[in-house]
Amino acid sequence: MELSSIKDAFDRVTKRQKSSSSKFLEIIEQIGHEIEQTLSGIQSSQDSASATDHKLILREVKAKLKEIAPLSHLEGTQKDLNSALSKYPKIVEKSFNPDISKAYRNVDFDIRTVNQIISSHFYREGRFDIGDFFIHESREAEASADKSPFLEMYQILEAMKSRNLEPALNWAATNNEQLKQSGSDIELKLHRLQFVEILQNNGRDEALKYARTFFAPFASSQMAEIQKLMACLLWAGRLDSSPYSELLSPVHWDKLVEEFTRQFCNLIGQSYESPLSVTIAAGIQGLPILLKLMNVMNSKKHEWQSMKQLPVPVDLDREFQFHSMFVCPVSRDMASEENPPMLMSCGHVLCKQSITKLSKNNNTRPFKCPYCPSEVEAGQCRQLYF
Repeated sequence: MELSSIKDAFDRVTKRQKSSSSKFLEIIEQIGHEIEQTLSGIQSSQDSASATDHKLILREVKAKLKEIAPLSHLEGTQKDLNSALSKYPKIVEKSFNPDISKAYRNVDFDIRTVNQIISSHFYREGRFDIGDFFIHESREAEASADKSPFLEMYQILEAMKSRNLEPALNWAATNNEQLKQSGSDIELKLHRLQFVEILQNNGRDEALKYARTFFAPFASSQMAEIQKLMACLLWAGRLDSSPYSELLSPVHWDKLVEEFTRQFCNLIGQSYESPLSVTIAAGIQGLPILLKLMNVMNSKKHEWQSMKQLPVPVDLDREFQFHSMFVCPVSRDMASEENPPMLMSCGHVLCKQSITKLSKNNNTRPFKCPYCPSEVEAGQCRQLYF
């Protein structure tokens, strides 16, 4: 979405608002100064001056005030601001189409599945009271099954924020085998932080005792890390001035909280990011393209509702790309279930419809590959799976 015009309009409004505000403040200060001077003059000459003199002083100050802030000048400044303010909403309305209904097609969603996704999102975000209320309102009692694992996760995270690693260590020990299978070393990272905490707060002897109790299972695969931690014992009480002072950085705690959340979600079969949040964010990014497409196809609404593939690409950021995509180099069409990528005998890949056209729908008729001199047959092509 092109936001430069909106930003420019907003900048103009703020610039004129600041100019108008500073001008008014300057004038108010000058008026206040003149009034104070006038009051001081009247008070100093109160005994000797007559009522006529006071009237003369007031006329003089009135004339000065008109010179300081002529009404026409103030009105001009305010008109400039009002003009910018009146144009800004029109630019915003023009850039943001308030009616997005034409950019999506009517889909028969399973309302129970939608409710489960929403309730799971609340639990994933730690909004357990809202999740419970939503389940009660939607009468989807089965969706509450997602609450228990996320409740456990947030209890462990709260403990970690208080620098209490015991719940996380117990969780890692319970899921030791699953963590190994996934290639995670989070258990050692938890023990490392616990070791450093003990060394800092309880001294060398307690830290050595902890290392002897828990580090042995990691010796075969993480010996270098263990040796580094053992060297920290020599700097007990002054670790902050040692070559290993970076172990005290709060960054390690922040990274471990994130990694723990990832590993926990992975073990319970959930993604790290909320599917609902990702879906909405991706939809917001793709919405401007869809709105432009719908404006072009406004007279072909039926065609839009029946299309299986969009006629234009919707480019999303890498964070929203979860699957490999193949675009046929001949037709420029994206591969689909009806038009899958096909590997030819020469090693090049085209989509099925392009191969059908090149072979004139004859499986045994040889045709030349568009990218090399090889002659291939459609019957020899094999479907590729990404």
